[in-house]
Amino acid sequence: MESVKKTTIMDKETMQRTLKRIAHQIIENTDGADGLYMIGIQRRGVTIAKRIASYIKEFEGVDIPLGTLDITFYRDDLSKDSEQPVVGATHIDFDVTDKKIVLVDDVLYTGRTARAAMDAIMDMGRPNCIKFAVLVDRGHRELPIRADFVGKNVPTATHEIVSVKVDEFDGGESVDICDSKTGM
Repeated sequence: MESVKKTTIMDKETMQRTLKRIAHQIIENTDGADGLYMIGIQRRGVTIAKRIASYIKEFEGVDIPLGTLDITFYRDDLSKDSEQPVVGATHIDFDVTDKKIVLVDDVLYTGRTARAAMDAIMDMGRPNCIKFAVLVDRGHRELPIRADFVGKNVPTATHEIVSVKVDEFDGGESVDICDSKTGM
């Protein structure tokens, strides 16, 4: 099924302002940046986490330890009949036990990716807390999960796709709403 772009809801400058705002919210909500650790969910969540961490460093002068997490094998929608999953790298060079963790992803939809990520983190230890930051919350939750830090809430139809593009993977920066219905 092919998707057709309907509208752009964030351009490069808007994304930058939004991520700076999220960085400020994280600092305010976690009593500063000291003792804060960030984990980005592969793929675009890692890029977004790196950017937020760089803004926190700019604002607070603190380097935030950053990990990357692939949740492929924690997903509840993998089956023996599905195609071979593409597995990314998990690199978390710190003990998560008793840490303030900010988990970062690009889009919050059903909540299943966030649940899988929390399961993966809990298998590594017991954090003091896990906060969740997303660039876009599009609704349609299937699990009781919410983000603590949201760049933009975007009501969508289930047939729509929120497409986050970043230079590192897409050669451009934007958040687009696309229609996945054929012929639209």
